[in-house]
Amino acid sequence: MRNIFFAIGIILMLLGVFGISFTYSHDHRRTDTLEEYATLNFQSSRDETGALEGAVLSLWDYRYDRAQLLKKAVLFTNGVPWEMVAFTKQTQVDWQYENKLFVNFPKSSLKDMLSAKEIRFKFFYDNGQSIDLPLGKKEMVAWQRKLRW
Repeated sequence: MRNIFFAIGIILMLLGVFGISFTYSHDHRRTDTLEEYATLNFQSSRDETGALEGAVLSLWDYRYDRAQLLKKAVLFTNGVPWEMVAFTKQTQVDWQYENKLFVNFPKSSLKDMLSAKEIRFKFFYDNGQSIDLPLGKKEMVAWQRKLRW
C-alpha cells in the first residue's frame, strides 16, 4: 500500500512539473481586442501649423516565455496593410518578460486610420508566434479622436 502512495505521489509531482513548465512556456491568453492583450499608448503629433504630422504607438506585452519581439509590425486599416519597422526591447521583471514595441505609423496611413471601420495591428515573435488583433470600438474611437485634434 505504501508503494502505491509513493508511486501516485511521484506521478502527481511529474504532472505538476509538466503543467507548470507548459504554463510558463506558452502564451494561453485569449482576447478579442488588442488593448485586452497588451498595454497600449497611442499618441499623435502636429506640426507648427497644426497639421497632423504623425502618430506613434507604444505597446507593452508581458509573457512568461523568453520569446522576443521581431522588429516588424503591420497595421491594417479596413484590410489594407501598412508594414512598418518597429523598435523593440525586452527586460526581465521577476519571473516574467516585458516586451516593448515602439512604432511610428506611416504618414500616409493616418488618413486611412481616421476613416477606418476596423483597425488591426499585428506583431511578431522570434518563436514563430504572431499576434493579430483588432482594436476595440472604444480604443479605435480614442485613436481617431487623437488624430483629429
